[in-house]
Amino acid sequence: MKWCRFKYQNEINHGIIENNMIFPISGNPFSKYKKKEKPLTFEEIELLIPVYPKTFYAVGVNYMNHVKKMSELTGRVGTPPPAPDVGYRANNALIAHNKSIIIPEDATEKVQYEGELVVVIGKKAKNLNKENVFEHIFGYTIGNDVSERTWQANDRTLWRAKNSDTFKPMGPWIETNVDLENMITTIRVNNEIKDQFKTNDMIFGISEYIINITKYITLYPGDIIWMGTDEVPSNIKNGDVVDIEISGIGILSNPVIKQ
Repeated sequence: MKWCRFKYQNEINHGIIENNMIFPISGNPFSKYKKKEKPLTFEEIELLIPVYPKTFYAVGVNYMNHVKKMSELTGRVGTPPPAPDVGYRANNALIAHNKSIIIPEDATEKVQYEGELVVVIGKKAKNLNKENVFEHIFGYTIGNDVSERTWQANDRTLWRAKNSDTFKPMGPWIETNVDLENMITTIRVNNEIKDQFKTNDMIFGISEYIINITKYITLYPGDIIWMGTDEVPSNIKNGDVVDIEISGIGILSNPVIKQ
């Protein structure tokens, strides 16, 4: 099932996508809801980020191939993380499908995409285990973890390198039924394939991360976890269009503008 979040006649609502039509609901997709009979077209609505999270979690260095290639590129010894740990991102950076990534005026040329699988939590979760972890996942969407690498290397925190306004495109919708083992992530810039990798080829998988997080932190419906990227991302610039495609979900597309 595909879920979206949208604005129609100045009101924000959730809807179910069927046959390229949107059926608004009354209620909440994370609890009780009722599908309305009259559908809307995509031309009638403004697509928003598919969920506005209570908390925005982000995983780093979660693909072994990425570790190896970065080691070759930098000449430094690459070391994978010893255990699943997680950071945070800011909601102000979130933008929807087709909205513009705006590069700040004083950013360097080292602004890069990162195509990521995003996990959307569906139930309140604490102290989960392998048997029940996936019961607490509502679905999956796509994220582009735009990053300014000079700021990332030199600032004490990631406050602007990762969290500048518009640096976190997410969407276009949430898919509840996916085949994780056969997922492929494809990243295109101006229709040219830049990177392609097996989405689920992670150092620590989704279940390991969620189990570890919920030992210490309660997850709530609508929380999101971005699962990291593979390969070595390229720079993006004014006028580019970045497409992140994950098989079984869809394509997240965003143009790039330099202030």
